[in-house]
Amino acid sequence: MSAETNLNSQSTAGADAIDIAIAKGIDFDGLPIPTAKLELYQQVMALEANRQRSGVSNTMRSRIVRIGAKHIPQEELDRKLVDAGFAPLKDKEIAFFYGDK
Repeated sequence: MSAETNLNSQSTAGADAIDIAIAKGIDFDGLPIPTAKLELYQQVMALEANRQRSGVSNTMRSRIVRIGAKHIPQEELDRKLVDAGFAPLKDKEIAFFYGDK
């Protein structure tokens, strides 16, 4: 399969798009991901796979904040967190995700 064909058949949308591209070793532009980058990524992901988790709710909240901050205004995300029963945004999260960009 040529790089151009692969690019046309590969979706760049959705939560799994990055994982699928990494597994194929092909970036969205159709070019191969350099071996050194793939090896480092795999090494770090293996370390993460062995890390003890703090709980599902904590991980859910972290993902909501990290991803939600890209799409949802600060006040709205804070309200949604509280309405869902999570802790509101912390000052350090506000500074990191919503600070001067």
